[in-house]
Amino acid sequence: MTDINAAYDYCKQVIDQHSKTFSTAFALLPKEQKKAVWAIYTFCRRVDDIVDEGNHPERELYFFAEEFQLFTQGKLNSPHPGWVALSDVFEKFTIDPAPFQEMIQGQWMDLRPSTIENKNDLLTYCYHVASTVGLMLLPVIAPGKEKELRQGAVELGYAMQITNILRDIGEDLDRDRIYLPRQLLRRYHYSTKDLVEGTVNQAFVDLWEDLASDAETYYAKALSTLPEYPLYSRTPVKGAAYMYRAILTSVRENNYEVFNKRNYVTDQQKKQIIAEMQ
Repeated sequence: MTDINAAYDYCKQVIDQHSKTFSTAFALLPKEQKKAVWAIYTFCRRVDDIVDEGNHPERELYFFAEEFQLFTQGKLNSPHPGWVALSDVFEKFTIDPAPFQEMIQGQWMDLRPSTIENKNDLLTYCYHVASTVGLMLLPVIAPGKEKELRQGAVELGYAMQITNILRDIGEDLDRDRIYLPRQLLRRYHYSTKDLVEGTVNQAFVDLWEDLASDAETYYAKALSTLPEYPLYSRTPVKGAAYMYRAILTSVRENNYEVFNKRNYVTDQQKKQIIAEMQ
C-alpha cells in the first residue's frame, strides 16, 4: 500500500506540473484542505489525460470509470497514489461522488463529440468538464455551504472552461475538436474554413469577444458569492478566478492569436494578482 504522505506528495507534483494557477491559488488554504485539493485535482488530471494522451482512450476511460465505481463502494484495492490520497479525502470530508461521475461523463463527450450547436450545448459541456470540479471542491473549501454555493461554483466552472476554450482554439483544432457554437459562427459570418485556416479577422474577434463577455459575466456572478465562503477559502477562490480571467486579457494583448501561440499568465503576474488581494 502506498504511504499516505507519499500519495499526497505525488498529487502535489501533479498539480504543480499541470496547473500553476490552481497550485498558486490554493496554496493559501489550511494544510488538510490544501492536500485534499491536490488529490481532487489529480483525479481530474488523470481522467483528462486519458482522453488527451491515452493510447487506447475509450478502453482506458471505461477502466477508470470502473475503478471509480469500485472506489465508491469501498472495493477498490489499488496502490495508485491518486486513489490512496482520494480515499483519505473521502474519509476526512463529506464528499459527494456525483460530480466525479459527471466529470467522467464529460470526458466521454470529448471521445464521442457531438456538434455544439448553441450556447446551451456549450454550457452543458462546460458543466461536465469544469463546473463539476467546483462541486467536488465545495465540501473541502466550504463545508456545510454546498447548497448555497452550488450555483456560483457551477458558474465559475462555466467561466473558466469558456476561457480555456477561447485560449485553446488552435490546440483543439489539432485534435479535431471545435467548441465554438455553430450558431455563433453563422451569426458572425465566420466559417469553419476560416477557423481551420486560423483566420483572425474582425468577425473572429467579434465572435471571440461574444463568448469572452459570457465568461466575464459568469466570473462576476461567481465572485459575488465569495462572502458565503469561509474566510480561509475566499482568497484562494478569488485568486483562481482572477488568474484565470487574466488569460482573456493575455489573448487580447496578443491580438487574439490563439491558433499558433499559447497565451498564458506569467508566474510573476499570478503572484502580483494574489499579492494585490491580500
